[in-house]
Amino acid sequence: MSQQERIRLLGTPIGREVRLAEFGDDIDPLQREQLHAYGLSVPHKLKVLQQHPLTVVLCDHVEIAIEHAVAQHLWVESAA
Repeated sequence: MSQQERIRLLGTPIGREVRLAEFGDDIDPLQREQLHAYGLSVPHKLKVLQQHPLTVVLCDHVEIAIEHAVAQHLWVESAA
């Protein structure tokens, strides 16, 4: 994955380290605020730990579970 290539967090392989690139326009403002409160902000580094039944990421030593309806609107890119 090139640094410019963005993919949905929902489609990111388990074990991949990525950087949060963008919140999609379809995320509810309240959900966006909640994600910020949990430490998810651009350009935070994340590690994908699981994709089913929820997307789980590691962010600053904290595991965060994200519903697929939200994870599909989070865009990430290579952390390298």
